[in-house]
Amino acid sequence: MHQIIELAGRRVFLCGTGWPVVASGRDAGDLMAAAWDERADAVALPAACLAPEFFRLASGLAGEVTQKFVNYKLYLAVLGDISAWTAQSQALNDYVVESNRGKAIGFARDLEALAALLGS
Repeated sequence: MHQIIELAGRRVFLCGTGWPVVASGRDAGDLMAAAWDERADAVALPAACLAPEFFRLASGLAGEVTQKFVNYKLYLAVLGDISAWTAQSQALNDYVVESNRGKAIGFARDLEALAALLGS
């Protein structure tokens, strides 16, 4: 279901693809609680474990989930290929680019790319 890995000096709660889908702020809170139980300071969640609404910015789900992680100072990384989503939405593409410049949330194709994000 999950494992703890060290990446770029961070303790990362790595969710498996069998992790329950995050479809609400409450689901995000459950995920954060599980990460805290493991003393993680970052969460890596496969894109497949996010409800499709997350990638439709107008739904508000991405903002709700991101705000929870920001408020509680826990880094969220979305792992996997989301190019099908970003190809459909310039706003989402811009959100991904800006997020990857910050320190609260990032989007990475794989763990190698995540390590680079965390190390920057």
